[in-house]
Amino acid sequence: MSGTSDYIPPKVWTWNKANGGQFANINRPIAGPTHEKELPIGRHPLQLYSLGTPNGQKVTIMLEELLALGHSGAEYDAWLIRIGEGDQFGSGFVAVNPNSKIPALMDRSGPKPIRVFESGAILTYLAEKFGAFLPTEPAERAECLSWLFWQMGSAPYLGGGFGHFYAYAPVKIEYAIDRFAMEVKRQLDVLDRRLAESEYLAGSQYTIADIAVWPWYGGLVKGWTYGAAEFLQVEDYKNVLRWADAIHSRPAVQRGRMVNRLSGEPSTQLHERHDASDFETRTQDKLAAAAE
Repeated sequence: MSGTSDYIPPKVWTWNKANGGQFANINRPIAGPTHEKELPIGRHPLQLYSLGTPNGQKVTIMLEELLALGHSGAEYDAWLIRIGEGDQFGSGFVAVNPNSKIPALMDRSGPKPIRVFESGAILTYLAEKFGAFLPTEPAERAECLSWLFWQMGSAPYLGGGFGHFYAYAPVKIEYAIDRFAMEVKRQLDVLDRRLAESEYLAGSQYTIADIAVWPWYGGLVKGWTYGAAEFLQVEDYKNVLRWADAIHSRPAVQRGRMVNRLSGEPSTQLHERHDASDFETRTQDKLAAAAE
């Protein structure tokens, strides 16, 4: 195996900023705010502070799906958190999510604002609040929550593991890429076997389990993530591809994927969402044309 190293870990680790790679400007070994900055508050009951990463997409897809069902209480303002610029370390954001990660949600529909952080917690909170996308029958609910938590435990191996070493690390380390590629392919096989016997992850109905898993693993097999589709031979996972295409065809999913998005075609980027009409009038292509 190539990529051997003579590095020996010291007795006590110390932070070397120069070793941070692409994310050196935001990675640090301590928590808490770095600067004072209050969060904006819009006019809707739900205030989302996020970015259009897979974790952020989970919540905007959920909110768009709830609105598509007619739940007007799910109207929301989606404010852009530019994590590359350190917005997540502002005092206001840390007050909503002490872990300084997107997404973070404030529910201001009641007499006292409620904060919710961690994408799986937000999906569960919204599902219970609106009575949608989470089965109530005990066995079906358990299946749904099991796949939701499967995603929460598995995706770090895809993102922070495989994605980091394959796409972002300052050096290519064969051992690390092999280790995490093996695990990601095992996870895809887990999904493929489940979806061979079930239309959706929790059964015959579309649930928060699908909403959580799709932005990560659906995006991977659709070729949107890390430029790794060929490397991982994603075409082998026929059932995952069938499921990914079915979910991508949902209009609410397509809208949710646009919100707080900073990459891709300008017509697919809606940096902030404050009204349903923003999808027609405030995507980046429309704003650029209006500015000319």
